[in-house]
Amino acid sequence: MSSSSSSVSPLSLTRHPVARLAFRPFFLLAALFSVLSLVVWFAFWHGDILLRPHGGLMWWHQHEMLFGFATAVVTGFLLTAVQNWTGRRSLHGGPLLGLVALWLAARGLIAFPAGLPGWLIVTVDVAFLPVVGIVMARLVIAAQRWRNLIFLPALGLLTLANLGMHLGVLNGEAALIRQSAYLAVLLVTLLMVVVGGRVIAMFTANRLGLTRRPPIAALEYASLGSVMAVVLAMLLAMLGLALPAPLLASLMGLAALANAVRLARWGGQHSWREPLLWGLHASYAFIPVGLAMWALSLFGAFRTDVAVHALTIGGMGTMMLAMMARVSLGHTARQIRTLPGIGVALGLMVAAALLRSPVLALFPQITHWTYNLGIIFWCLAYGVFLFHYTGPLLAPRPDGEDG
Repeated sequence: MSSSSSSVSPLSLTRHPVARLAFRPFFLLAALFSVLSLVVWFAFWHGDILLRPHGGLMWWHQHEMLFGFATAVVTGFLLTAVQNWTGRRSLHGGPLLGLVALWLAARGLIAFPAGLPGWLIVTVDVAFLPVVGIVMARLVIAAQRWRNLIFLPALGLLTLANLGMHLGVLNGEAALIRQSAYLAVLLVTLLMVVVGGRVIAMFTANRLGLTRRPPIAALEYASLGSVMAVVLAMLLAMLGLALPAPLLASLMGLAALANAVRLARWGGQHSWREPLLWGLHASYAFIPVGLAMWALSLFGAFRTDVAVHALTIGGMGTMMLAMMARVSLGHTARQIRTLPGIGVALGLMVAAALLRSPVLALFPQITHWTYNLGIIFWCLAYGVFLFHYTGPLLAPRPDGEDG
């Protein structure tokens, strides 16, 4: 066998740095996929059809930003963090590349269905998150790190929400699609509440030399429990058992208030010089903002999708960018610092969220401009991430260790 053929053998591929830990392929692919997806969405918004995906472009945009982009980031983070939580080697090598291939296959089948039966597309796409859950469960249970089991039911419900969006397409049930998408948004919000509560205050105190205020147990339970209650309410709505609007609005209002108070205790006012810190604080702030706006939308104050975009762009998009920027440096043995342009990128994400939610709620007549700028700002922000991090994510660690 020649040296050129052996250099691309399956064995050498599984030993490539990109196959060492899940954050490497999934952060890179998630960022790239989000930019490409929004370019397609931008073209559609201007009347150009670049794609004829399964479910149509409206469904594809909703589904792929949640179950393409967001779940890839969640997977990269969880399957990397679980190694630290359990002290056991996480998914790597061939099995990791197989999981990446499954994610890519789902994206390809949904974007280019080519007349394939719907059940095949659904099966490939819905299979991804259960595999992630099984990998996590094996490590968590083996190490008996029971507090991390909270992520498993969240992954299970995300799988259910994904299936609901697909069944809504196959059966022509617009309400099921909408409620399933809302459930997915709230589940990722719940994950942000859990992860944010674990790391934002700690990162802030450690980086700025602050004395970390001890958590208040009642506030922690209220912050997490109220969001769980909202998730349960949306699950019931998806199953056709919707709560009365005043009750749901009250739950969302409570969740917004509890998480706003929780955030206020983390010292965010001291983080303005550190983009990787204020980006996390700003993204978490969109959780109470989005939930409060959603509560108001239930009484007809504005469209619900305006509130939802506060959570998806301001919360998810901004927090995921900040976390990927930080995690990618730490796990590639590089100094954790704000690289040039990352602060601007995070600012663009915050601006995109403000334009797409509070500003649009107040000035609905400028929808065209807010949509356009929101898409452009997102693409620029994640383009900055790709510019800085593609190399490190594909390269070995300077210290030669796995990671």
